[in-house]
Amino acid sequence: MSPRLLALILLVCSAAAPALATSMLPPERHRPLPPLMQSAAEKPITLQSLHIDADISGGLAETTVRMVFFNPNPRPLEGNLQFPLLEGQQISAFALDIDGVLRPAVTVEKAKGRQVFEAIERQRVDPALLEQTQGNNFKLRVYPIAGGGTRTVELKYTEALMRADGNWHYRLPLAYADTMQEFGLGIRIGGVGMPVVNGALGTVKFDQQDAGYLTARVRKNSFKPSGVLTVQVPASARPQTFVQEHDGDSYFVTEIPVPAMRSLRRLPSTVGLLWDSSGSGAGRQREAEMVELGRYFSALGNAEVRLTRLRDRAEPVKKFRIVDGNWDKLRAALEGTVYDGASALAAWTPQADVGEYLLVSDGLLNYGAARFPELGPKQRLYALNSSLAADSTRLSALAERSGGRLVQVDPQKPGAAAESLLTEGTHVDRVGAVGATELVVESIDPENGLVRVAGKFLNPRAQLTLSLMQDGKPSQLRVDLSAGAAPHPFAGRLWAAYKLRALEADLEANRAAIRRLGTKFGIPTRETSLIVLDRIEDYVRHDILPPPALRADYARLSGERDQRRLGMREKQLERVAREFQQKIVWWEKTYPKGRPLKIATERVEVTGSAPARAVMAPPPSPVPAPAPMAEPAGSAAPTLAHSAQRNKGGEAASGIGITLQKWRSDAPYITRMNAATAATIYQVYLDEKPSYLNSSAFYVDAADMLLDKGQRDLALRVLSNLAEMDLENRHVLRILGYRLMQAGAPALAIPVLEKVQLLAEEEPQSFRDLGLAHAAAGHHQQAVDQLYETVIRPWDSRFAEIELIALSEMNAIIAAAPARANIDTSRIDPRLLRNMPLDVRAVLTWDADNSDMDLWVTDPNGERCYYGHRLTYQGGRMTRDFTGGYGPEEFSLRNAKPGKYKIEANFYGSRQQVVAGATTLQVKLTTGFGTAKAKEQMLMLRLSGDGRTVRVGEFEVR
Repeated sequence: MSPRLLALILLVCSAAAPALATSMLPPERHRPLPPLMQSAAEKPITLQSLHIDADISGGLAETTVRMVFFNPNPRPLEGNLQFPLLEGQQISAFALDIDGVLRPAVTVEKAKGRQVFEAIERQRVDPALLEQTQGNNFKLRVYPIAGGGTRTVELKYTEALMRADGNWHYRLPLAYADTMQEFGLGIRIGGVGMPVVNGALGTVKFDQQDAGYLTARVRKNSFKPSGVLTVQVPASARPQTFVQEHDGDSYFVTEIPVPAMRSLRRLPSTVGLLWDSSGSGAGRQREAEMVELGRYFSALGNAEVRLTRLRDRAEPVKKFRIVDGNWDKLRAALEGTVYDGASALAAWTPQADVGEYLLVSDGLLNYGAARFPELGPKQRLYALNSSLAADSTRLSALAERSGGRLVQVDPQKPGAAAESLLTEGTHVDRVGAVGATELVVESIDPENGLVRVAGKFLNPRAQLTLSLMQDGKPSQLRVDLSAGAAPHPFAGRLWAAYKLRALEADLEANRAAIRRLGTKFGIPTRETSLIVLDRIEDYVRHDILPPPALRADYARLSGERDQRRLGMREKQLERVAREFQQKIVWWEKTYPKGRPLKIATERVEVTGSAPARAVMAPPPSPVPAPAPMAEPAGSAAPTLAHSAQRNKGGEAASGIGITLQKWRSDAPYITRMNAATAATIYQVYLDEKPSYLNSSAFYVDAADMLLDKGQRDLALRVLSNLAEMDLENRHVLRILGYRLMQAGAPALAIPVLEKVQLLAEEEPQSFRDLGLAHAAAGHHQQAVDQLYETVIRPWDSRFAEIELIALSEMNAIIAAAPARANIDTSRIDPRLLRNMPLDVRAVLTWDADNSDMDLWVTDPNGERCYYGHRLTYQGGRMTRDFTGGYGPEEFSLRNAKPGKYKIEANFYGSRQQVVAGATTLQVKLTTGFGTAKAKEQMLMLRLSGDGRTVRVGEFEVR
């Protein structure tokens, strides 16, 4: 486990913890609120006790970490832990206490796992979810940790140990928290010789036990742990094999000592230096990197270096001459690098005359749609990583596919990385076997004199053949394998880990294979997560196979569930068709444009997915009117062609103007950045940035001001930092996608919103947002397909009327698309093909789940249209109340009465169970919607605290 884990594993987001890493949750967005209120005295969840057990066998180890968390607050909260593991470390299991007993997690597809967790969390029932974010970074979510209560979580991870100086080296960080009431450590070692333990625990004594194992136990009360415990175990000089029977297959991993001598390799005359200059690059050990590069360039002698900085996009190549090892100018350029923006590490083009490339990066590729470039047949890529929270798996796979390798930079061992980079040791050319198959190698260029090979047995006995290259000379090594070798629970998982690493070099092409491996071995991957549920009914409802103890009840209940599911999509389509017909009736009706008579207000009850709330309705129309929200008896849905509808409605569009009330934050940095000039504002931003590293609001505000001052490229760079903040946080990514759309960059927004859809396929907004981004980019067919998917999928009842909103947008796109777009609508139900142009339209969306925002529109009559008064005298229509999160809420008016229309947004309240603060709202105002003359403006703003109302802007109809 990484020493950095001691700083990151307790990012329990029950309070705004210190800013320790870019993966931390932005505090202004994740502070939970009780029903409609937030206490100002929020206290952090604490680690009450910690028990660690380490089991070491040969060069493999499994570590079990049991943590008891205490919530000092009077109400339940969600605990959220984020932590990295080192390369070669792998989560193997986790469990959560349910009724005092630890229940093991089971595998679930990643997107589904998050969907299920949040659906069950809304029911106030116990779930827990462990998922891989990017690289070897993980997130654990637990709900609830009761007010004044505790929850117990148990994590297991396995690893292949490093071998050096004839010993296996096991490292265990101890500084999990400042203090804890109870600490326990157990170490169990199988092998030869007495281990040596160093660290803050003092002397650790081992006792001899049966089967050649040594054990040690340490217990402490009121303990303040610190430092890293290291255990050195004598390593065998002979090959060792471990086996595991899993799911009908017999797996093995064999550790083969080989000569550790290395010799200098031939260096190229032209080197490409790919320098990760993204925001996360600021967390690298850059001084240590300079030490290693200095030795590399000194050995290079005379050469040309072509520098490409990589952040939200690749910057132009800059050339530097290295003369007699002197690289001062290049070093000065690197030291002057500004680390800002997201990581578009694939957005560069190889040059054919470059001999080899050095990629200095943490590997966290999180921006853009490009695939990593393929190098020429004689080019190699070497990756250098000095960051602990890195995607070392991807870096290793990318380097090895070109014949290069990943080199880890360790500040405690200056020069070691340069030596590895400048030399070649034993190189594995080929691996074959008789009696075994599906062979995978840990590294084709192993260090520290050890080759690890994993595979599957075909026969009880097999022979492994390694073709090696040592100091330019070929050799062969044969190792006999037996299925009767020592068992180890990591053997199969290590094989899976090596397979996963190769697949992740091209993640997009191998998602299904990665998902199958994660499911087979019960491990979190980029495509699978681990989940614990409380009730057997929850496993059944969400098609998740439970732990073995619950499977008999699961089988019985599953049969009953299958009967209920028949025809769900058909019922969805019929419901939407009925509601769409009702909307057509509203659109075709003529409404009066005079001033209504005032009558007394009436009290109405509005119900939805949230508890009912009483509202005071503004004066209704005194003129009796047909109920446009209900379907007339015997009516049929019109199916007019779009060509006949393009000019119907929206008659006053040319005489309507939009005025937005520009929203500005009152944060401390605003005044200073406003006062800056176009030439100096970016420097002001960089000066303020360290104080707001984990604030999504800061980046959004800064990008807005850069846009206002004409610095578009820099604004887009600053905005892209949102992709770096909280790994795979769909709420933050949605804000980024919306802002990119607002900035007129739909091509950049599309891959961001595709990521959101991958993360949250259970939310209809994921399809609607992506469809609108495709429409803005001129991708008409993709837009229609995504919006129609929003219509026909069955959604949770809390997503009220989103299908009708998506249908309006889909039909408007079809109507306005040029004939050459040739949109295929054959899969669309003809009852749903009807464009309904509007004079004015306003749509409100927001980024917080389980939150209730309201759109208010007041017309020239002074009549407010909102959730409690959805149809106005002159025909203004508001969609149903969206109380469960995200929106949209839509106001529509076909023929607008002259005058001013005031647009407001109201924060009604939140029921989130994580620490959250300000909610980001987006309001889109459109005139001439559904016509060729459509014009729209977008505005984003933030609200915090229930009951707040802000004026967004106005329409003026002349």
